[in-house]
Parts: sequence; structure tokens; C-alpha cells
Amino acid sequence: MSTNIQCILASQSPRRAELLKQIQVDFIVQAADVDESVLPHETPAAYVQRLSIAKAEAVWQQRSEQQLPALPVLGSDTSVVIDQHILGKPANRDEARQMLQLLSGREHQVLSSVSVIYQQQQLSALSTTQVSFRAISPAELERYIASDEPYDKAGGYAIQGFAAVFIQQIQGSYSGVMGLPLQETYQLLQAILTDKSS
Repeated sequence: MSTNIQCILASQSPRRAELLKQIQVDFIVQAADVDESVLPHETPAAYVQRLSIAKAEAVWQQRSEQQLPALPVLGSDTSVVIDQHILGKPANRDEARQMLQLLSGREHQVLSSVSVIYQQQQLSALSTTQVSFRAISPAELERYIASDEPYDKAGGYAIQGFAAVFIQQIQGSYSGVMGLPLQETYQLLQAILTDKSS
């Protein structure tokens, strides 16, 4: 089975690549180089939406300048949010510990925005998932942050990894928490593909 969808993935994330393969989309990886700083007074939703568009735009522009074949460009950004505060990727054990202590025994949100750019079209969608963590014991926390898992993940955890044992419930998109909401991604790519062929 093939979807006959081809695109450029504006990300080096192995998880996003894995998710696109899951829905049988053919893609080329071309990472975007954008400033991921949060703007003053920017809400988490506005932040992830702005970044997903910026990533797609950067790669679309780069390919246009290099006169490479025009294909839909897919950009995405995912943030873990608690108390309206964005948790990025922890740089070290102390940051990972602080993040996970904040998430322990509480509910947080994972916002994942996806954008597709092709020719003059730009389509975007935002996925919001509620994630509930059980209380994490000090011993579990130390064992987890001693692993490699937290350090390239928003919020310091991977739902598809060992951190699954901390999660009591999710309401929303599992793939969105991984980094790419597949239902929204597929719909956007289908919409672009339909317009491209009409």
C-alpha cells in the first residue's frame, strides 16, 4: 500500500521520520535552521504554530533558491506546557530533573503544530493533548535521568520510551506527543496533493 504522497520533512527528528514512514509517506529530510526563541508575551500555542510555519518556509525558500524540485514542505514543532510555561529540551541532568519533578503527579499539555507549504499555499493545524503523569519516585527519577532518553525530548521525556510507565492517561493524539500528529499531517498533505493535481 502506498499513499503516493511525497514531501520534504523540515526536521532531523528521527521520531518524525518514523511517524511519516508509519503512514507511508515518501519524504526527503532537509532540516530547517530557525531561531527557536520564545517571543515576549507569546502564548505556547502561538509559539508552536509560528515555529512550524517558519521551519517549512525556511526549507521552501532554501529549495527555491537552489532550484530544487518543488515538493510540499512539512514543518512541525512540539512543546510540553505546564502552567502556561513551555518546557524545552533539557540540556543536562539538573534541567531534566527539574522538568520531571514539575510534571510528576500532575497533568500537562503537549502542543504539536504541523504546517505544509507548497507554491502559494500554506496550511497549518494544531494538536493539543492532555497528558497525566503519576507521581514519580525519587529513585525512578534518578534512574530515568541517568539514561539517554530525556535529553533531546521536549519536556524531558519520551512517551514511546521508558517514560510510558509514568503516564496514567492521555486525551488526544499519541503521535502528537511523539512530535507529529498524524491525523492532521495526513489531512494537510492530502489537501495539498488534491490542489496540486487539480
